Amino acid sequence: MNTLKIILTCCFGLLFNISNATGTPKPNVLILYMDDLRPQLGCYGQTQMQSPNIDKLAKEGVLFKNAYCNVAVCGASRASMLTGIRPTKNIFRDYKVFVQDDTPEAITLPQLFKENGYITISNGKIYHHLDDRINDWTEVWRPYAFDENPDGLAPTDWWQSLWRDYLLPENVLTYKETNTGPAYEKAAVNDTDYIDGLMTQKVIGDLDKLKNSNQPFLLTAGFISPHLPFNAPARHWDKYPENVIHKPYNNYSPKNAPAISISNSAELRQYTGIPPIGETVSDDTAISLIHGYYATVSYVDTLIGEILAKLKATGLDKNTIVVFVSDHGYNLQEHGQWAKWTSHRTSTQVPLIIYSPFNKNKGITNALVELVDIFPTLAAMCNLEIPKNQLEGESLLPILENLNLKGKTEVFFNNSNGYSIKTLRYSYTEYINPNNNETFARMLFDHEIDPDENENVAEYSDYAQIVNTLHNTLHKNYSKNILGN
Repeated sequence: MNTLKIILTCCFGLLFNISNATGTPKPNVLILYMDDLRPQLGCYGQTQMQSPNIDKLAKEGVLFKNAYCNVAVCGASRASMLTGIRPTKNIFRDYKVFVQDDTPEAITLPQLFKENGYITISNGKIYHHLDDRINDWTEVWRPYAFDENPDGLAPTDWWQSLWRDYLLPENVLTYKETNTGPAYEKAAVNDTDYIDGLMTQKVIGDLDKLKNSNQPFLLTAGFISPHLPFNAPARHWDKYPENVIHKPYNNYSPKNAPAISISNSAELRQYTGIPPIGETVSDDTAISLIHGYYATVSYVDTLIGEILAKLKATGLDKNTIVVFVSDHGYNLQEHGQWAKWTSHRTSTQVPLIIYSPFNKNKGITNALVELVDIFPTLAAMCNLEIPKNQLEGESLLPILENLNLKGKTEVFFNNSNGYSIKTLRYSYTEYINPNNNETFARMLFDHEIDPDENENVAEYSDYAQIVNTLHNTLHKNYSKNILGN
């Protein structure tokens, strides 16, 4: 594992110029990869949010209003997006997934770019595991991971023991003694003190190095926030007065919802001060959690502003495609649920912004898209040949060129035993027994009249034909995802 300390197969001083057939330098790619961020941004109509830098990026690029992940848990979602392969009954099942185990033969997005002469740098959390597919990258880096540590732990294990990153002494002590800690922290510290701030400084330093290179790059900034614990410098908490923080109005199970569709949020229950599964989070705690989520979003927005400012200052913005995306959404007590890994829209809808200095179209598209579309899109934008018989997504270039296109007829996502398709109007889920492949529950939400998914209409006679059509589509188009290998 110590060989992981620096994965540099090419040094910056030995770079060579790589151009396309016309002699024009290949475009660079910067991926701003969020963890647990739903479309909780000003540019998505959340006017209480302070996210000016992301909002500015949205105005300069294309914002996708109907983008969905393919599985609402971090490890599996990242594996799916970076391979362009949707989850199935057998692969990409949960957060613990390793791409190198589930799909060892797959050509990943960073691997494709590296094999085509790109510098590929993994900063922060990109794959869930630090030691997954390390040869896909020219360099792998996370804050603290490669520091010497008193226990002699491997980088992956050392980083895993520190990523919750408390800075208040009392929280540091609690974490050290109990391996847990509070679900949020407000500390009077600098933006550079938390892990995401450290990672941002690394990305900024990389841009300074890369500006002197003739070799194109795929550079990533993998943020932890707004993942639990919601830790952010105090000044970002202070951006939100108490009167803008509210519990969701629909803090109840949807009418007719099958029991299996409601998550007990085991992830949240791991933190001190949070009641165990089966007990309701108090109103005061709920407000503090939502406040902390907002604060971490604004914190990362500030960091992204610094990265984009450096991109412009170096002049690299003139030849760099920027993708802002999250691995999945997040529940902030909607339907009584916290965290993710549900089949509800709050878990599965993601923000997606694509900026290209070569695209004259700016604005918002309602096209229906999914995260497996990112791989073929970036390959097409950089004129790279995609792996044969692997990618399950479609390039978004036609949509970037015509924002009025409707996108896909449906997108697919899977969460545990729930297999779903989403059309522009409907979200349909079947809960399928993995032992006999029989459907034992189902949900249908009509987003035209019920965008917040408060009533499951799957068993209503008025929707019988819709259910039948969506059932047939699910089992015809995604049978291999349901049945597995």
